[in-house]
Amino acid sequence: MDTLDFFYIGYISKTRGLKGAIQLFFEFEDYDELDLDVLFLEIDRKLVPFFVDTFKIQPNSTAYILLEDVDHIDQAKELVRKQVFLPNNKRPERDLDDFRLTDLEGFEVDDSERGILGEIFEIHEYPQQYVAAVMYKDREILFPLNDDTIKAIDVENRRLEVTLPDGLIDLYLS
Repeated sequence: MDTLDFFYIGYISKTRGLKGAIQLFFEFEDYDELDLDVLFLEIDRKLVPFFVDTFKIQPNSTAYILLEDVDHIDQAKELVRKQVFLPNNKRPERDLDDFRLTDLEGFEVDDSERGILGEIFEIHEYPQQYVAAVMYKDREILFPLNDDTIKAIDVENRRLEVTLPDGLIDLYLS
């Protein structure tokens, strides 16, 4: 199975109880809209399907899940820290107007002082804010995505205009 046909939703964080239940930690934003009848876990660089017997979504971005054919804690322990995927055809649809900061991945960054910095290759989500990662002059530059730094977002041309704090880029280049 080609991983391009799947999208990442989270990972197995721990076991629960003695009967093989697992806890899935969601890193997918709209986890409550996911169809969780079958999960694909990455095992030895292959996606292996596991059919879900029962699940209960928790308010803290987790779900407790019982998988078919996993009925003992020893079997469940083997799944801890495995990444979890779903097929692309199960990705929830979003409104076109529902633009999020995480959608900025792949956008070109234009700084008001230094010009084009590069393309955002990753968005980190922290409890207080989102942080973008860009390769600039062979260095990874991280900068916050907030009202102070973002000046304009051109969705059509996939361009982000920013004004970064004085000295931020120099810190990474020195």
